[in-house]
Amino acid sequence: MDWLGEIAPVLEREVDGQVADLLNLEVDLLFFDTTSTCFELDTPDAPVVRDDHGRPVPKRDGDGDGDGDGEQKVAGFRSYGRSKDHRGDLPQVVVGLAVTRTGIPVRVWCWPGNTSDQALLRQVNHDLRDWTLGRVVWVADRGFASAENRRSLQRGGGHDILGAKLRSGSAEANQALARQGRYQHVADNLQVKEVRVDDAHDRFVVCFNHHQAGRARTTRERLLAQLAEAIAGADTLSATKRAELRGQLSTKPGLHRFLRTTNGGLLRVDKTAIGAETKLDGKYLLRSSDPKLSAEDIALGYKQLLEVERGWRDMKQVIDLRPVYHRTEQRIRAHVILCWLALLLTRIAETTTGQTWPVIRAELDRLHVGTFTGPAGQFRQRTEITSAQRRLLAALDLAEPPRVLDVTPASATR
Repeated sequence: MDWLGEIAPVLEREVDGQVADLLNLEVDLLFFDTTSTCFELDTPDAPVVRDDHGRPVPKRDGDGDGDGDGEQKVAGFRSYGRSKDHRGDLPQVVVGLAVTRTGIPVRVWCWPGNTSDQALLRQVNHDLRDWTLGRVVWVADRGFASAENRRSLQRGGGHDILGAKLRSGSAEANQALARQGRYQHVADNLQVKEVRVDDAHDRFVVCFNHHQAGRARTTRERLLAQLAEAIAGADTLSATKRAELRGQLSTKPGLHRFLRTTNGGLLRVDKTAIGAETKLDGKYLLRSSDPKLSAEDIALGYKQLLEVERGWRDMKQVIDLRPVYHRTEQRIRAHVILCWLALLLTRIAETTTGQTWPVIRAELDRLHVGTFTGPAGQFRQRTEITSAQRRLLAALDLAEPPRVLDVTPASATR
């Protein structure tokens, strides 16, 4: 029996949709992000008909069509897509995670590897619609900030905090950058100012981080030095050779954005592009539909999106989301769900004890059981519980294990 494949729908049905109620979570901010995990395969899975949630649509008897509701598309589960593991040469699946402001992962999703991020947030919002949650503000990065996604999140009185693309050249981004105003110091190196954008219902907040600005400046100086070295002496080359060099530089986006070509075909460093980039150093743009949040709350709320990134790091490096050794779709989904449950347990332990999971695990790993044999028989006994272990067990409401686990008289061993 394929028990792992069978357990996936049971877990999704019985646990996945009840976490908020089981943990009595007070949810006001929900952070959402996606990642991908790849497979060492030569070929992707065969495409099948799927519904708008990415699940296979059952076939009707006698034909090859699916009978599921909603939008349908054809895709294999392990498919080529935009890899966030930088392995575009391998088939993958896309995994999504919704996390509260305290880092509790309340739900996980799994989609075919060629699913785009823009379509996912609407499904996530739909799936959580039946949860008994308080006033929810969705927080996501700029990859999810399409107009359709914003409309979906705002249905039923919901609100959002979304990253906006400063380099998009959109009228809204240009107006937000052009507005004058004084920055307000928020926390650490973060400064914010709210700006008004014409004909926009959303609020816009420009954020500035001094440390990020310094890193961007250092990176740009290094790239400009590489570009200057690459085009040094290019004026003496033939037009054909200069065109070849320009083609080579076009494959390096970091260098190419600071390169311009004169009317005579000469290669030059683009000072206008440098000036435009300098104005963006350390800055990022946020938009929010919530009329009650302050600019500081919007900026700090978005900053907490790092909780999702921390969840991805733990799932991949501690809980071993990857590599995945399963082949069938149901087993892969079950593997993802079990990794999510493991992350959920670690986060509950962390928030309950006030300690990080590595500290908790290292301390409890010092608790051992020894087997002792003598003339009278054999017994198994645990080590002494330290004060730190006792505090952890008490915080987690776990009973201390018995001092002696079992005793076997000598007569029973003969």
